[in-house]
Parts: sequence; structure tokens; C-alpha cells
Amino acid sequence: MKYILVIGDGMADDPLPELGGRTPLEACRKPYFDSLCERGELGLVQTIPEGFPPGSDTAIMGIFGCDPAKYFSGRAPLELAAGGGVMPEGGACYRCNMVTLGGEGLPFAERTMLSHSAGSIEGEESDELIEWLFAGPSFAAMAAAAGMSVRPGSSFRHLAVQEDADLDGIVLAPPHDHLNEAIGPILPRGNANAEALLALMERANALLERHPINEKRRAEGRLPANGIWFWAEGKGARLPNFTARYGEEGGVVSAVPLCHGIAALVGLEPVSVATATGEWDTDYEAKTAAALNILARRGFAAVHLEGPDEATHNHDLEHKIYSVECLSERVVRPLCEALRARGEDFRLLILSDHRTYMRSGAHGAAPVPYMLYDSREPRPGCGLAYSEKNAEGGPFLDSGTRLMELLFEL
Repeated sequence: MKYILVIGDGMADDPLPELGGRTPLEACRKPYFDSLCERGELGLVQTIPEGFPPGSDTAIMGIFGCDPAKYFSGRAPLELAAGGGVMPEGGACYRCNMVTLGGEGLPFAERTMLSHSAGSIEGEESDELIEWLFAGPSFAAMAAAAGMSVRPGSSFRHLAVQEDADLDGIVLAPPHDHLNEAIGPILPRGNANAEALLALMERANALLERHPINEKRRAEGRLPANGIWFWAEGKGARLPNFTARYGEEGGVVSAVPLCHGIAALVGLEPVSVATATGEWDTDYEAKTAAALNILARRGFAAVHLEGPDEATHNHDLEHKIYSVECLSERVVRPLCEALRARGEDFRLLILSDHRTYMRSGAHGAAPVPYMLYDSREPRPGCGLAYSEKNAEGGPFLDSGTRLMELLFEL
């Protein structure tokens, strides 16, 4: 028996006028998703715990059976674990996004958050910019005074590690939840350390604004990476062992450091695909092949697709729909067909980790639809296509931590 988890990040949404009152899940062409759902179980699950802001960090922790109320200490430490990073004693880790700030010439607090990802900047340019910034004499001196160093990441996702960090009372905002808003109300605040972070962000904007890479990006009609943004702060992370709890070894295929960090911390194999982008144009076939490779050796595989979420943050409805269609027809269909050809029985769980709303580009905490399919059971299923509305008539799980028990029949 093989067990498979497929997460379409942020693919659940609300009805949209431009889709005739349908959600992207209802509007897209996903015949394979729907055929499995019709023969399986369809319900709703509350993946965002009460009292937590909606995000992939707490949602995916819960999906892997780790109660955020017990184990969550910030997103960035989870991502640090993905690369084997070690937190300094008393230190903290932050996500350090490359962002695009609009309103050049205005006071910093009056600038606008145009893009949380600097227009989905590619890794090579992003790494060059962040390394140049932290190596420059004026910024390096400020960073050293704040005890701050940087770990270049993939695409727009970098990490900053700070020694002797004070997080008491600090308030940092996720940039993807405030697109096209003035940044003044969401700038770091709450303690003296927040003032140090704010000073670094303001100085970074002044230095990056006219960097040759950004001038070239503007000339080509692309958004500049003219700012950095600290958020997702935390001091450490320890999670319970997945295999000890559920009895299966396995791996997690993703292009996102968060998922690799959670995998490493729960004892699963983090699997990267060189051609995966974390966007709608990722290499779907290579990710499917990586999952099948895991399942040839182990009993459990998870596949995480970031494309629907990133497309939504970018207000790109066409590619949100495209990402879900590819997940159905270019990932789940060949994955299931390959397992059937091998003569393998399998149980498959598919869901969105949280809702991401096209109307705002922000995450939402409303329950999301899940579907569970078992290849051994030709029994009548729910008879419905996979969507938010159809899931309302099925079972309701009050916590994402119950999902693995459902998948593994515990």
C-alpha cells in the first residue's frame, strides 16, 4: 500500500464575478481530479488553527500532523532547517523577501507594496542583489551592528539570521497580504529591534533602487527588486517524528523551503527538483517522476505545488486556473496511472493548504475542501466534482492535524 499527499497551495478560493460566480476550482478543467473525487470522499477541513494568521506555515504543519499550538515558533526557522542551518543561541531567523516598492521619491512609509516577490524574480538575479547588498560597506556595517547575516535562498526567498534577537512585542507583516497597500501601517514595530529592522529595510531600498540589475529589469518591462522585507520571525523549531507516528517512511517533493524544512524536522526526505520553479511554469513532469521515485523506495510521498498560490498573489487568474489543471492532468493522473501499472494499491489525499483570494491576493482562514481516494475500494463515492461548494455537504474536520490519521486509516 502506498500513501500520497498532494497539496495545491492556495488553490481554494471564493466565487468570482468574472467567472460567473464560480470559484477557480469550479471553473477549471480538471477531469482526473473530479473522477477521483466522484469515487472518493469529499469534505471540508479547518487547516488554519484558531488564533493563527492564515498561512502555509501553520497549515502545512497541521497537515503533517504537528499541532501549531504546540510546535509553531515562526515560519523562518522551518525554512532554515531546510538547508541544515543552525540557529545561534538566543538568535532568531526571519524571511527576507526581495520586494518591489512603488512610489519612488516618496517618504519610505508612503511607498506601496507592489510585489511581495519582486515580480517573481529569478534566483540568480535575486542572489546577486542580496549578496551585493549585505557586502556593501554602508549596509554591511548596519547589518553587523544589528547582528544580522543573510542566507541567499531560491528566487525571492532569502533568510536573515540575527544574533541575540529580541522578539518580545515585535510585529512584522507578511508582504503578500498587503499588495498595493501603503507600507506605513505594516512596517516593523513593537520594540527597539523592530526599529533596527526598519532601518535596514529603508537603507536597502535606497541602495537597491538604482542597482544596474534593477535598471535592466525596468528597461525590460519587469518589476525591480528594490527592497527587502523582514517577516515570519521565529527562534527555533522541533517537530514530532512522522514515521514513528504513522508507520511509514517517505519524502516531500517541493520547490518551497518551508516544505523542505517541515520534512526535515519530521524525519522525511526533502526532495528538490532542479527544474521546479515554485511558480505556475514549474516542471510538473519532473515533480511527478520524483514522487514516483520516492514511492518505489518508501510508503509515503507528498507533492507540493506552489503555483496556484503565487499566481493568486500576482492577481493572475489565468495561471491560477492553469496550475490547478496541470496538477490534475500532469501530476495526479500520471502518478495514479503509474502506480496502477505497477500493481500498487494506494490511498490519495488532495487538498489546498489554505484559501488564497483572487479579490485581494491574500490568504484566508476559511475551511478548504479535501478529497480522499482509495484505489482498493470500488464502492460508490460522493458522486461530486472537487470544489469548495460541493465539499460543504460532506464530512467536516475541525483540524488539519486529523488528515494524516484519515489517510493512514488510524
